[in-house]
Amino acid sequence: MKLLVTGAAGFCGMHVALRLLERNDKVIGIDSCNNYYAPSLKQARLGQLEPHPNFTFRGIDICDQGALNALFASGQFDRVVHLAAQPGVRYSLQNPGAYIQSNIVGFTNILEACRNYQVEHLVYASSSSVYGANTKVPFSEHDSADHPVSLYAATKKANELLAHSYSHLFGLPTTGLRYFTVYGPWGRPDMSPWLFTSAILEGRPIKVFNHGRMQRDFTFVDDIAKATVAVLDTIPTPDVSFDLQRPTPASSYAPFRVYNVGNERPVQLLHFIETLEKALGREAVKDFMPMQPGDIEVTRADVSALRTAVGFTPSTPIEVGIPQWVDWYREYHQR
Repeated sequence: MKLLVTGAAGFCGMHVALRLLERNDKVIGIDSCNNYYAPSLKQARLGQLEPHPNFTFRGIDICDQGALNALFASGQFDRVVHLAAQPGVRYSLQNPGAYIQSNIVGFTNILEACRNYQVEHLVYASSSSVYGANTKVPFSEHDSADHPVSLYAATKKANELLAHSYSHLFGLPTTGLRYFTVYGPWGRPDMSPWLFTSAILEGRPIKVFNHGRMQRDFTFVDDIAKATVAVLDTIPTPDVSFDLQRPTPASSYAPFRVYNVGNERPVQLLHFIETLEKALGREAVKDFMPMQPGDIEVTRADVSALRTAVGFTPSTPIEVGIPQWVDWYREYHQR
């Protein structure tokens, strides 16, 4: 197939593109390579992709509707994996406009292009953050997700609603994937594994929010990529059992689906830190702090729907994933 991967220079984007290239799909990758974090890391990720003969990169911002339409007009893409977005919960408190532009305007541009150029299937990254103030765990796609606690989460929920409207109005098959706390090689510098690792190696204190009383469903990036590709191959159809009297957010009478992608095994933050300390061979200096605005205390994914749909089962516990992360970090920084 000929596929478009947006955000190809990003953490998840690079891993998904690699998996698609390994099975000999033709992949066009786009990314704005903005300076939210070091563009040099994004260029290094592209360096993993560009030697492949089936990969082509274009420096395009999804907010540039003209450039995006020209790309779709010439590309004739079979399917699209949309992973470009403005990430980060805390940064959304400082720069909300960046989230509206990238996650709302940019996503609408992708939807319009997919509609106008007859794309077979749009798969896009949502987030576990959409569950917001929910306290029922594990989080299920059938639960309401109408109380976001960050602007980032609100934009991701808005993506799901926009996608449904296009599935309903234009018959565009769309699938949203609610990723749960992704980590692994080539990860982002603004996420806790990188922040903790760099601080521990440099002897700086790490910030442990909510005094360590946090649980996260840490999901290894290879599992994320495996699930994303499996979903891309499974084009949604209308749910014949959908009940308009008792609607569920997980499916629809339209060709629309939403799935959790997680590890199913939430980990105490302090246990995550202990596992990281063991892999690094150093102990962290911990600065215990209160809960931060926009944070969720516990995340835990119910992935039973995804298992039924595509046979996905997460296979990487943190005891396996964290050493791989540390090995990559040391190699990348030559330390």
